[in-house]
Amino acid sequence: MPTLHVNGQTREHQADADTPLLWVLREHLGLTGTKYGCGVAQCGSCTVMVDGAPVRSCVVPASSLTAQQRITTIEGLSPKGDHPLQKAWVALDVPQCGYCQSGMLMAAAALLQRTPKPTDADIDAAMTNICRCGTYNRVRAGIKMAAGIGTADAGAAPTAVVHLPGRTA
Repeated sequence: MPTLHVNGQTREHQADADTPLLWVLREHLGLTGTKYGCGVAQCGSCTVMVDGAPVRSCVVPASSLTAQQRITTIEGLSPKGDHPLQKAWVALDVPQCGYCQSGMLMAAAALLQRTPKPTDADIDAAMTNICRCGTYNRVRAGIKMAAGIGTADAGAAPTAVVHLPGRTA
């Protein structure tokens, strides 16, 4: 039986070899925090971390991963909900509808692991997830708060063009 290392535990599953990681997580392992959005790796709702890197789980066959690779889902980011990003998200009321937020949090966590004090350019480059509600300013403020580089008013008018994934200013 195939195994994956998810959220610190070795987990067995019975999915077919071509089943995307997203569906193994949700349907076989019961980890429903990772969301299905587009199915083509564009929106980022399905973002998880594999060995610390953000991965769009809707297009990664589970069979392409080894039992040695470390997969982290939103449930494994912090079981108690006390990760600095989760605290910042709550403090700044980042989500609106919330559907994209598990993917946003995972992409942001991967960013902070590799760049603990990100610049706006770092955030723009890393945060390619789509938020249909347009909470990009609050996401940026939450990342900065979690990084300890500011607690900018997330509701304030932006002082620069807000990065919208897939679009140029």
